[in-house]
Amino acid sequence: MNTSVNRFFEGIKGKTVAFIGIGTSNLPLIKLFADKGAKVKALDRKDFEALGENGVLAKEYGAELILGDCYLDNIDADIVFRSPGTPFYKPELVAVRESGNVLTSEMEVFFELCPCKTIAVTGSDGKTTTTTIISEFLKAAGKTVHLGGNIGKPLLPEIESIDADDYAVVELSSFQLISMRQSPDVAVVTNLAPNHLDIHKDMQEYIDSKRNIVLHQSAFSKAVVNLDNEIANSFSENVRGQLCKFSVKEQLSNGAYLDGTTICYSDYGKVTRIMDISDIRIPGMHNVENYLAAISAVWGMVDVDTIVKVAKEFGGVAHRAEFVREYKGVRYYK
Repeated sequence: MNTSVNRFFEGIKGKTVAFIGIGTSNLPLIKLFADKGAKVKALDRKDFEALGENGVLAKEYGAELILGDCYLDNIDADIVFRSPGTPFYKPELVAVRESGNVLTSEMEVFFELCPCKTIAVTGSDGKTTTTTIISEFLKAAGKTVHLGGNIGKPLLPEIESIDADDYAVVELSSFQLISMRQSPDVAVVTNLAPNHLDIHKDMQEYIDSKRNIVLHQSAFSKAVVNLDNEIANSFSENVRGQLCKFSVKEQLSNGAYLDGTTICYSDYGKVTRIMDISDIRIPGMHNVENYLAAISAVWGMVDVDTIVKVAKEFGGVAHRAEFVREYKGVRYYK
């Protein structure tokens, strides 16, 4: 086992660890920490009946349930795991930080412990598809991929089985990024526009949260930003390592771009013509942008033939438009 992982789990034995929210994403964490010898508290606004099977499972895993409207009052725990949907500046969470106890999240701990290369995607639109395309590229290239974050299952319960040669590919929301002080090896910013302003204090807080994806990178890291989006492109000034851009409007010296209908990648001036946009199975110029972002992220890790193969075969993320067939020159989607 990774030494850091072993040391972490040894350290939480006997500690009181609280999880805010008893949803499907927290249940594996509740079980993990209970199994590792922590005294687990599970907090939720819902009552036991409303929680249904989740409440039953949390109790079976050994958690002490704290339920109802006052579930966040006077949280007594050494470590508190904030769920992404709980506002970072909620007074009860501010009180936890001011008390000197640890307020963290699954992704923060995962990034601290992860032994393999991390690739993370954020943005207002396109992040789920881009994250999935990156994962598909790497899997098709024969890599072992752990997909998680704001998409799929929590990754921390898998940490003991992750090897140094694997890849962790994660989607990160502004709610996850707001408190993160460690950035991924490869950061991708698809685009940024006003979003979640009913929860964030203002647009600046939203932007600053997203900026954390590049802010804590090192000189050995890589950042991919959208040249065509003013806010995303502004993150370029915060990049410490390799900076790649992608664009459907301009040719680039370093990154993926469109030349007519051909997707190209310029590696510091060395241009590779990859494929025509008609090779991409999923429809829409927004998905061309998603491919440009994903290609920029994995360039040097995945060969061109693999990129083209995935583009032709990948049918898209569930509940998005899916190609069915082409008949008499007309492409049909469902």
